[in-house]
Amino acid sequence: MRCVLISLACSSLFFGKGFAEEEMLALGEVLSRSDSIPYESVEDATDHYMEGYIQALIDMHYYEFNVRVRVDGCTVYLACLPKNDLIRNSIIAFVEDLPNVGEVIEVASIDDAPLAREESYMVKPQVSGTWFPQQTMLFQPLLAAPRQPMYYAEYRMGDNIFGTRTVGIALGDEFPVFRWNDVFSVHGDLQIGIMAGIWSVFNMKTFPNGEFSELANTDYLLGIPLSYAFDAWSFRFMLYHVSSHLGDEFLVNRPNFLPERVNPSFEAIELMNSYQVNTSFRVYFGPGVVIHSDDSFSMQTLYVQYGAELRMLGKKHHYHKLYGTPFFAMNLQNWQVNGWNLDATYMAGYEWSKLQGVGRKLRLYAKYRDGYGEGQFFKLKTSFFALGFSWGF
Repeated sequence: MRCVLISLACSSLFFGKGFAEEEMLALGEVLSRSDSIPYESVEDATDHYMEGYIQALIDMHYYEFNVRVRVDGCTVYLACLPKNDLIRNSIIAFVEDLPNVGEVIEVASIDDAPLAREESYMVKPQVSGTWFPQQTMLFQPLLAAPRQPMYYAEYRMGDNIFGTRTVGIALGDEFPVFRWNDVFSVHGDLQIGIMAGIWSVFNMKTFPNGEFSELANTDYLLGIPLSYAFDAWSFRFMLYHVSSHLGDEFLVNRPNFLPERVNPSFEAIELMNSYQVNTSFRVYFGPGVVIHSDDSFSMQTLYVQYGAELRMLGKKHHYHKLYGTPFFAMNLQNWQVNGWNLDATYMAGYEWSKLQGVGRKLRLYAKYRDGYGEGQFFKLKTSFFALGFSWGF
């Protein structure tokens, strides 16, 4: 790569400055994240300069993993890469996109004896782990799962429970509290966090009293997820609470809806297992157990959840410095309380992110749900089609 840059500089002597600039622009179409980096700042850079430059970029985007960098010519050596394949491949792809990088090689360790001596004098003892990691999630969200905390807004058509024209709004996220690196015999990463979500449904109908957007139902979730990831595997064990509440406008418009109050709330534990088959395809499966539910709305005991996600034909949008990819997601559930009948959700759309595979994302999607309702209506069959957008991990 360095030789190519030098040859382009020489070509300007014979063909003029315009020719070299055109060649540089053509080369910039191949390199994504380097579009924002002036070529003159790195084309004659020493190995030590490139080493510090790449180390700083990795620390900025993936600081939770303490990756170490060494540079020899156009070859970059990376040590201490995370055991999770999705995150490791994202880091390697990130470095491969940088200018002057010809090859990226993963190594088991890098000799840091001089650096270690300096750190022994300068660095205070620190906790073995990371408080509040922000850039990556060890267990990636289940895109099509109805109770996956995330942010979204969608317009639904055909729901026979809340109304044929409804709007669904969700607010939710997972906050990582602490992450331990290099844990257990497989040297994976372990993380504990807090998860919360709110889902509301509005009936977009005009009522005799002039009401237009009736708040029909709101569900709340609070959970404590414990995640672990290594190689292509990731796991999430979670204890969580769900409660549901009918909207006040829904009750005002239907004064005789409930002959007596019911309280659809429960506590459950679940263990989800995810396997990243390759960079494009992911499958997951997990059982759940309802350990307590309100007597007025019994949830019985068991359920299973499983599905798959496919991302393909990804593309780097050089002008916006984003990575975009179409996706398809499928989530299937069987609950004992509903006679083990299938509850299915299918999604297809397009996803944008700054880093391939990991980091925060924005999605536009179409969704089809064929299963059961929400909250008070969890035991009633329904189906609907939706168009929406979501954001988060």
